[in-house]
Amino acid sequence: MKKAYLFYAEGFEEVEALTVVDLLRRGKVDCVTVSVSGDYDVTGSHGITIRADRLFDERDLSDADMLILPGGMPGTNNLKAHTGLDKLIRIYAEAGKYLAAVCAAPTVYGEKGLLEGKNATCYPGLEAGLLGANAKTDSVVHDGQFITSRGMGTCIDFGLKLLELLEGKEVSDKVGKAVVYLS
Repeated sequence: MKKAYLFYAEGFEEVEALTVVDLLRRGKVDCVTVSVSGDYDVTGSHGITIRADRLFDERDLSDADMLILPGGMPGTNNLKAHTGLDKLIRIYAEAGKYLAAVCAAPTVYGEKGLLEGKNATCYPGLEAGLLGANAKTDSVVHDGQFITSRGMGTCIDFGLKLLELLEGKEVSDKVGKAVVYLS
């Protein structure tokens, strides 16, 4: 079974996080939510509190196939400020594992210099944070180990792309049809 970690930070975009978790779990990916806030209960940018499966410091997080960062403000800035997450992202980047992010969160990778020469997208107006990347306006951009998306409205496409990469197009299409997104 493939595994992904999705990170909650105070002020994250709730729909971006939950849509992806839901789609991956429907596709039988072990998608584990991880709080970087030091508390299991994390409040999103629209005042919705969600309970994470794990705390960042609870266990080793190097065993997954993918890391996923939802956007939102100030959630994205809180992800950027977390030194443990920074180290984990660099370990995954070095290992060639998938790194996914949506909305403002692709700037987490961009500001670390990880998107240099890659195609990427993000929330409109934040392209300056994609340092060295070729900024695109597609809903979802996949370039090597990086998968980026634009925002809440692109999250079904984003989640299904992540599922396709982890479990294959057949599984992704099956889930897309089951949620009445694909016909």
